[in-house]
Amino acid sequence: MRFLLDTHAFLWFVLNDTRLSREALGLISDPKNDLLISPASYWEIAIKVSLGKYEIPSSFQSWIEHQISINNFEILPIRIAHAAKVATLSFHHRDPFDRLLAAQALSEQIPIISADRKLDLYSIERKW
Repeated sequence: MRFLLDTHAFLWFVLNDTRLSREALGLISDPKNDLLISPASYWEIAIKVSLGKYEIPSSFQSWIEHQISINNFEILPIRIAHAAKVATLSFHHRDPFDRLLAAQALSEQIPIISADRKLDLYSIERKW
């Protein structure tokens, strides 16, 4: 099954953070699942690294590329259809990164692995 990872789910998985739920850990760890990362997520991480909100053990580019590679994550490109979906979304969520992730999950008709309950307001299948 295909899943889109929310930014925090990606980070908590690769950093072995205990805030990741058991269900989320199981889904991400299952080799039968196809796990997708949005460029919005690594863009958000880059911004937070530059602001000092996150620390990573090496340069951003090498770290993010390594994590995506060793975990067999796929990049879900941002398509015009995803941006068009953002334009139609209600403002349940104000965060532009989360709005784009919601639009991608809706457009692609795939569940998102996320602790963010606000995403439920978009009728997205959310796993946590």
